[in-house]
Amino acid sequence: MKSIKTKLKVNNYQKTILAKHAGVARHAYNWGLATCITEYEATKKRPSAITLHKRLIAEVKSENPWYYEVSKCAPQQALRDLERAFKNFLTIPKRGFPKFKKKGKKDSFYLEGSIKIQKGNYIKLPRIGIVKTYEVLPSVPVKNVIISKRAGNWYISFKYDHQSNPTTKERDIIGVDVGINALATCSDGTKFANVKAYKQSQKRLTRYQRRVSKKKRGSKNRIKAIKKLARLHKKVADIRADTLHKLTTWLAKNHSTIVIEDLNVSGMLKNHKLASAIADCGFYEFKRQLIYKCEWYGTELVIADRFYPSSQICSHCGHQQKMPLHERTYNCANCGFQADRDFNAAVNLESYVNK
Repeated sequence: MKSIKTKLKVNNYQKTILAKHAGVARHAYNWGLATCITEYEATKKRPSAITLHKRLIAEVKSENPWYYEVSKCAPQQALRDLERAFKNFLTIPKRGFPKFKKKGKKDSFYLEGSIKIQKGNYIKLPRIGIVKTYEVLPSVPVKNVIISKRAGNWYISFKYDHQSNPTTKERDIIGVDVGINALATCSDGTKFANVKAYKQSQKRLTRYQRRVSKKKRGSKNRIKAIKKLARLHKKVADIRADTLHKLTTWLAKNHSTIVIEDLNVSGMLKNHKLASAIADCGFYEFKRQLIYKCEWYGTELVIADRFYPSSQICSHCGHQQKMPLHERTYNCANCGFQADRDFNAAVNLESYVNK
């Protein structure tokens, strides 16, 4: 399966109907959560999503006619999401108890039924009508969609069947060393700069956050300041995502085998001096994208052992020596070989598959 998420170009009427769908989904979720808590306190049992939906139709819909203004899929899926949240809480460690949803925070809803893509960048949705997108959509059958709001804009996402398409490769094996100064250093000498999106916008983010904190809670000026801050946060995330997508696509399309390090990202983030810089790189997302893109383009991904000393080994003679983090040039004590620290590590990763 392949997924796509794109921005919707909506008018005021469509914004209203989309907000109604998100509001009904939020109301159903909060009602279901309150009902589950009450039932469990009384009977020590939690009702299922099907039971909650039957009660929703009998008790809630009859008292709230605005439920009939939106698609029935929105509240149904909200109750399914609630059931999954409870299961995650009970089965997955460190998953917290489900929380009540707030208006304006992660607004989203689910639709299914008569959904059809028309004329490239138009999509027909049940109870909403034909909506225009900013991008040309693939001409594929769509069973269901999720519509969400982020930084004041509405987005649509869906998944569809995808056939892998192996591409012609320019190089057999390439080693990739990721870092903070350069996002990726390849064994063929190619370097990808780290855009450091968060660091570039940190002063503005601080200034916008200070403006939010000075506004009176509940005021319109505070809402405006929050929207402005959210737009800047989204811009930072989009710049980082764009850089990672370009890098991972180039690697997967043009190389038969890619060798990367198995980085302990959660452990690296515990270093409070480098945590911000490491988080700004998106190492986890880099690995996640490479995994599925290698499947798309017929590329083999090799993940080196976490304790493989790629930075300590001389790529020329194989001698191993300690390399403190502040030393950016590898000077071999055995053969006198000198090279950039990251490039030396990338060459060692390339030769990892032959060991």
